[in-house]
Amino acid sequence: MSEALPGMPAPPPPARTRPASAVILWREGPEGREVFWVRRGDGLRFAGGFHAFPGGRIDEEDSRVPVAGLEGEEAAHVAGACRELFEEAGVLLARGAERLPPAVRDEARRALLEERVSFADLLFQEALAIDPSLLSPAGRWVTPEPFPVRFDARFYLARLPAGQEASVWPGELSGGEFVFTGRALASWARGEALLHPPNWWGITAVDRVAPPEALALLRDPPADLLIEFQGGVVLASLRTPTLLPAIHTNCWVLDLEPGGGVAVVDPGAPDPAEQARLDRILAIMAAEGRPAREVWLTHHHVDHVGGLAPLAARGLPVRAHPETARRLAGGASFLPVEDGELLHGRWRALFTPGHAPGHLCFLDERSGALVAGDMVSTLSTVVIDPPEGDMGLYVSSLERLRGLPARTLYPAHGSPAPSAAAKLDEYLEHRRLRTAKVEAALTPGGTLSEVTRVAYDDTPPFLLPVAERSCLAALLWLEKLGRAHPSGGIWRGP
Repeated sequence: MSEALPGMPAPPPPARTRPASAVILWREGPEGREVFWVRRGDGLRFAGGFHAFPGGRIDEEDSRVPVAGLEGEEAAHVAGACRELFEEAGVLLARGAERLPPAVRDEARRALLEERVSFADLLFQEALAIDPSLLSPAGRWVTPEPFPVRFDARFYLARLPAGQEASVWPGELSGGEFVFTGRALASWARGEALLHPPNWWGITAVDRVAPPEALALLRDPPADLLIEFQGGVVLASLRTPTLLPAIHTNCWVLDLEPGGGVAVVDPGAPDPAEQARLDRILAIMAAEGRPAREVWLTHHHVDHVGGLAPLAARGLPVRAHPETARRLAGGASFLPVEDGELLHGRWRALFTPGHAPGHLCFLDERSGALVAGDMVSTLSTVVIDPPEGDMGLYVSSLERLRGLPARTLYPAHGSPAPSAAAKLDEYLEHRRLRTAKVEAALTPGGTLSEVTRVAYDDTPPFLLPVAERSCLAALLWLEKLGRAHPSGGIWRGP
């Protein structure tokens, strides 16, 4: 089960954008130009585990900070950029900051992070003033609609002031450093560092042209910029008739061998307008020398195959597990994929039944990217719907994936998980705890609906019919293990 159900609430509107600022801090290093990037903690809701420039949301307090020559929204964004840079990197872009000894700057930073003082009051106490000439506007980016958290972010370019050093303290960030731009882009290409488009473009622009000339590139990014979190893994998030809280299915477009084109994984949108969006992405990639060569399917559910027919009509062969191929109507040229098959010398196909009988995942043996289909969602849990869904097989498939050398997990619903192992551990623990709740509900026992209401007491009422399917899958698994017994429509323990 992946499709929307009758009677479910209408999909919510796109998330509202939040104002934000970020600073591209740079300096000249021994290898060339360097930028300061931070790694966001894995547990953060937005871009957890990604590399980024220091920055964050604009606070109400930012509007209290005086900024010479600026007022209103523009002044608040500059103040917020300076505050975030000081909090996250310890660099203070203010007139008079050169007078402060490092120990005094550190204490001021600590007081700000511990909310013992506001940024406006800190500046006043130390007789400092924000100097907007130290920051140059470097573009404005709005997070696309499919993301559950969205920002309207203004970027600024600033050179590291003489006498100051940048450093990251433990907290929301797991690390940070100045990095040669060429090395940063090579790490992105290898899948070692994940980047959202604004950060990738910021590094790319500074790598191509020295500041201040780089500002022209920063302020005018390409209109056809792809969402490519790591080199060779491109996102086309398409609106599909899927199950809430998801309203999109991620169609991943994957590089094959150099010059070998790309594979389109799970073109799930039946809507012609959404198919046209995918077509535009494929046209951009074709112009880059990466034409579409094949379609790969993780499984047969409609929110993963709704846009298959137009691509098959172009003559693109479709790779799928035989169990998936036989469940789909004709019109496509299917190439059967077997467990363990190495596709194009790079992507290992993995048979992972449980959610669907023919479910496949694809592991990039070069970068550790794991395209996981509906084995994992970073928005919610995955529904296991008997008879095609099998909880025992699903858990075994999760355990198999956990044993692989995967780095980043790319799900069909939600944002990438930079630590595949941690996300799979989380899923396995959730299934263990939920199955324990189902088993506990067998004393005194009850109908399927009664057991579901007890075992899924943390689930919104409108989702209980969906939860009931996974509850049944757990009961059938427990029955195989001899720990649950149905009789006359009543489920009880041993």
